[in-house]
Amino acid sequence: MATLYTQQDSNVRKTWFLMTLFLVFIIGLGWFFSYSFNDPIILYFAIIFSILMNITSYWYSDKIALKMSGAVPADEKQFSDLHNIVENLSITAGLPKPKVYIINDLSPNAFATGRNAKNSAVAVTTGLLGILDRSELEGVIAHELSHIGNKDILISTIVVVLVGFVALLSDMFLRMSLHGGKGSDSNNKGRAIILLIGVILAILAPIATTLIQLAISRKREFLADASGALLTRYPEGLASALQKISANPNQLQKVSKATAHMFIANPFKGKNVSNLFMTHPPVEDRVKALLGNV
Repeated sequence: MATLYTQQDSNVRKTWFLMTLFLVFIIGLGWFFSYSFNDPIILYFAIIFSILMNITSYWYSDKIALKMSGAVPADEKQFSDLHNIVENLSITAGLPKPKVYIINDLSPNAFATGRNAKNSAVAVTTGLLGILDRSELEGVIAHELSHIGNKDILISTIVVVLVGFVALLSDMFLRMSLHGGKGSDSNNKGRAIILLIGVILAILAPIATTLIQLAISRKREFLADASGALLTRYPEGLASALQKISANPNQLQKVSKATAHMFIANPFKGKNVSNLFMTHPPVEDRVKALLGNV
């Protein structure tokens, strides 16, 4: 059975692989456009951009994710129960207490972020606090602490930055390609082929990053559910919380495709999306797994 630290080494490897893949992909994309436009500056820009984005995603992705979600530090007096739950479960899990944030939103949801256990944060919505009892809230917090313990918060947070910037870069390249490039007639055919390849890569970039989100998110949610249940020794609490979150009709106000995979449950409500393209496993499957009915 999965434990709190089962996938630590695997997630560290995935993180470095993802950052390396991003580096190579952006430089390769920059080369295609540099060649097609006969402008080496584009390649230099791609190299600098990819390096800066890797540095930014490692050191600042958690702050970016919190800012994008509208999270603010949770006052210890106003949210004393929440702080107590986070502190007690952190001690049980053998983790330093993460920073606690609040998102003023009626939609019940939560996520964890940070580059490591010492620099981590847990954010919950006011809507979540409003509908869950203590045991259910403990289940949700245990789930988020499991993400921290499993060391998958870094890779999930990095994806926020990389997905956003790859989509931005792809859009920029597509706009550039619409204007075309000037050159000699003898070179136009070759450049047109290279340009076509570059445009295809730019179109596929957001799709590739979405597939990365799906591959990371669906597996890690099941593991965090199991690890959280082991932490509280009361899987019914998390199962009940997931059911309440899923049944609530409110959709998060500040959410995007770049941050959706971070939350404990799908933040997009009322959308008919195929399970294949959802960033979270169906709640019914997660509840069955928690209650041992699979």
